[in-house]
Amino acid sequence: MTQSPDTTAPAVQTRTVRLIYFAWVRERVGQAEELVVLPDDVATVLNLVRWLKARDEGYAAAFADETLVRAAVNQTHVKPGASLEGAREIAFFPPMTGG
Repeated sequence: MTQSPDTTAPAVQTRTVRLIYFAWVRERVGQAEELVVLPDDVATVLNLVRWLKARDEGYAAAFADETLVRAAVNQTHVKPGASLEGAREIAFFPPMTGG
């Protein structure tokens, strides 16, 4: 009995996440939210910020100062080095002021 070679491609696992932008980050990016497929080399919040900055000038303006914009992954505030493993939603917002 002859078996034919398996020509099916391996399943590609995509990492689709919802990005949400608040306040002036939203204004500079030009939209409140979007769904994106993360490239394989985007593993941290900082990687994501740098990838977004390369997309166009609106993102570059929003994330010009990488230390200023805050992030939350799955509704938990995180630092720039935080992993995106298991992320479904990533929100970006400016620093909040108290009062």
